[in-house]
Amino acid sequence: MKHDIQNRTDVHLLVTTFYVKIRKDEVLGPIFNNRIHDWNSHLEHLTDFWESSLFFVNKYKGNPLEKHVEVDVAVGNVINEHHFGIWLNYWIQTLDELFEGEKVSIAKNRARKIGTFIYIKLFEARSTK
Repeated sequence: MKHDIQNRTDVHLLVTTFYVKIRKDEVLGPIFNNRIHDWNSHLEHLTDFWESSLFFVNKYKGNPLEKHVEVDVAVGNVINEHHFGIWLNYWIQTLDELFEGEKVSIAKNRARKIGTFIYIKLFEARSTK
């Protein structure tokens, strides 16, 4: 029986399960695996991000937009809508596999908004060079 996302433990399960898929993906895997060297620390950082986003706690410290722009530059400015589509599909798939409920809907909607925002900002960053 599935339940809604209720706490940090649930968020950590979501994030770690999601990134197992990302790391194995033939398109996204190389981008992430070549940039992230301490996966345990990265997963904790992303758990902080999603816990803060879903439960309005103030744990996350960082600038996701800045990091995504850095990654885009590092891979030759090739990140496009296809990458974001793959990312979002894995996110929704993982949520649906593990949980159900209001927080799941919120997590899906936030991911859509975050993905759209970062996608637009990547192209804006390219045009300012």
